[in-house]
Amino acid sequence: MTSDERQKPVLVILGPTASGKSALAMNIAGYLDAEIISADSRQIYRELTIGSAKPPEEELRMVRHHFINEKNIGEPFTSGDFAEAAYERILDIHNRQKHAVVVGGSTLYLEGLLKGFGDLPPGDQEIRSRLSAELTLAGSEKLYEKLRMLDPIQAATLDPTKTQRLIRSLEIIEITGKTVTSLQKYRRGPALDYRIVGLSIPRPTLYKRIDTRVDEMIASGLVEEAEYLYKKHYSLLRTERNSALKTVGYQELFDFFEKKTDFDRAVTLIKQHTRNYAKRQLTFFKNRLNVTWVDAFGENADPGLLRAACCRELTAL
Repeated sequence: MTSDERQKPVLVILGPTASGKSALAMNIAGYLDAEIISADSRQIYRELTIGSAKPPEEELRMVRHHFINEKNIGEPFTSGDFAEAAYERILDIHNRQKHAVVVGGSTLYLEGLLKGFGDLPPGDQEIRSRLSAELTLAGSEKLYEKLRMLDPIQAATLDPTKTQRLIRSLEIIEITGKTVTSLQKYRRGPALDYRIVGLSIPRPTLYKRIDTRVDEMIASGLVEEAEYLYKKHYSLLRTERNSALKTVGYQELFDFFEKKTDFDRAVTLIKQHTRNYAKRQLTFFKNRLNVTWVDAFGENADPGLLRAACCRELTAL
């Protein structure tokens, strides 16, 4: 890689779910003749369309999107796989004299790409089995509280119900004697010049957008999509490692199909869990990444103004 390639700026647009980042990325990509790198760990799966808020087919045809509709449910694709593949594709985009625009909100995908991966230890099956047994006996809340006492910054970015990451965080502490947060401070610097822009929206406005989006998803066929996934991939739902189906918007409807809750309650939980997810995203962005925040509401939500603010980051020294 030449020094010119290394220093070519890469625009990164991030924000919580329903913040409008995908629409802004499309606007900028059309203006710059850029290609979009989707940093969304659910949109990469072909089967997850409505529930992942995937861009419509028309937009996918207009602008080349990477990491959308590239994997099938059940195919492994880790944040490390994404970081490595996205890095190579950005270099290829630059070699073709085009801009790359990274957009997304998946925290592990973004951190892996923007910071690189440090020397995190391989898993220890004995420790993991013991932590899994502790999880079964005490519940995820107890393990989450344990992590919160040891590594509050890492804990703030996790969903206590996503037990795989919870166990991994505690496992790393036991193996190394250090927290994930402290280990990440010593990661290698980014190999590319990332210009990170975050969309700032007042919480009440964001939460209203989330509620509206969920209602629109339901009207667009989310229940039918979830039912198809439930019937076709029932066996995968029984495996803890298949996290792609353990996703807000689908999991609540799976519980409805299993008569664990009623429909109205399932929809209410989708909205609540999505708001919780947005809050964790914001905590992660503010604690882990060097973000230039721009107002994206009211008069400042004008597409031209937002595009200009982002493009200024590309030319800033």
